[in-house]
Amino acid sequence: MSEESSFSLIKRRSFLSGLSKASLLMCLPLPALAANDTTAPNEGLTGIQFLSDPYLQNCTEHSVTVMWLTNNDCLSWVELIAPDNTRKKCFTEAHGLVSAGKGLHKIKLLDLLPDTNYRYEVFSKEIEDFHPYHLVYGETIKKGPFSFKTFSAQQDEVRFVVLNDLHDHPDNITEMMAAGCKPSDYDFVVLNGDAFDYVSDEAQILRNVLVPATSIFASEKPFLMVQGNHEVRGKFARQLFSYFDYPKGNSYYAFTQGPVRFIVMDAGEDKDDDHAEYGGLISFNPYREAQALWLEKEIENPAFKTAAFRVVLIHIPVFHSGEGHGSLHCRKLFNPLFNKGKIDLSLSGHTHRYGTYDADEATHNYPIVIGGGPGTAVRKDGRRTLIKVHATKTSLALDMLTDDGKIVGAYRLKK
Repeated sequence: MSEESSFSLIKRRSFLSGLSKASLLMCLPLPALAANDTTAPNEGLTGIQFLSDPYLQNCTEHSVTVMWLTNNDCLSWVELIAPDNTRKKCFTEAHGLVSAGKGLHKIKLLDLLPDTNYRYEVFSKEIEDFHPYHLVYGETIKKGPFSFKTFSAQQDEVRFVVLNDLHDHPDNITEMMAAGCKPSDYDFVVLNGDAFDYVSDEAQILRNVLVPATSIFASEKPFLMVQGNHEVRGKFARQLFSYFDYPKGNSYYAFTQGPVRFIVMDAGEDKDDDHAEYGGLISFNPYREAQALWLEKEIENPAFKTAAFRVVLIHIPVFHSGEGHGSLHCRKLFNPLFNKGKIDLSLSGHTHRYGTYDADEATHNYPIVIGGGPGTAVRKDGRRTLIKVHATKTSLALDMLTDDGKIVGAYRLKK
């Protein structure tokens, strides 16, 4: 592990002070935090109401997706405010039909300029009666204005932060982000797998990810939802993908922001496909094989080859995570390609034990950083981590901080 520098150094006293401030965020409307709680998100609500603030997904140089949830049938749209204060009304349509209904709203803002600040407001107009030739509208509700900045491959630097293994503890988002970061510290946030113990319903997604995330950053800074092995469990797992937005609809993909080419991999389940617990309902071996074929092409991509740095985000690390089937299969398929492509860094979670592992010629020729977390147990101070990364065209600096303010891992890489 390389020597620490002053980059992102947070003093223990100020960090713990931030935790105290973050505790105020627990006054947010999080009525039940258990993964298996079945309280309906709209229970007791009358009229049309927002169930979440808007949250940003899949930001690129020329687009971003805005998502939010409401309790009743409605027509929803976004008003995009350009730097010159001109407004554009944006909505979702398919086959000539404007989307209208209850629940989840997903609107993609297109034709944006790279590296540009925009503002936006979201609107939902209740539909009281929905007849074939006659609509009766009710109240219109609004959130905003909020702001965001588009990505750009031409930027000189990128900053991002990583959380992992939240396991249905929303305070792992609010406390760590409020105490460990300023908005200027990151362009986006990575939730690097196992945000949930298992996925039961929409209410759980709202309480344990969307509400805490939007209370801190997600209305103005996008986040990446990297699939972990616990996301694929539970009766609602197959609906989970609808609540986030991915390039080309895949949970594995690549994108460039500033000097970094990011490779997002989906490690899948950590057990074999024929494991009795899953009743024949998983097929991750072929899924990982398909990703390896994609990755083989990606490492030949000019955008990959010419990037100053190449960073992998994968929940299950290909080494230092035991000998389970998922770990071994990822190691077999992905690690040779990571080595061949000469990636600079791999960021993971899964083990619930933080650690840094230097490159070596025998196994992985790139460093592996594994974030910590309390897992399914009640959180314990000193186990949770927040990883902060700042990359320029010539250097990449990483600090891994625990929730008691200690730096427990640091890398300073040169191009």
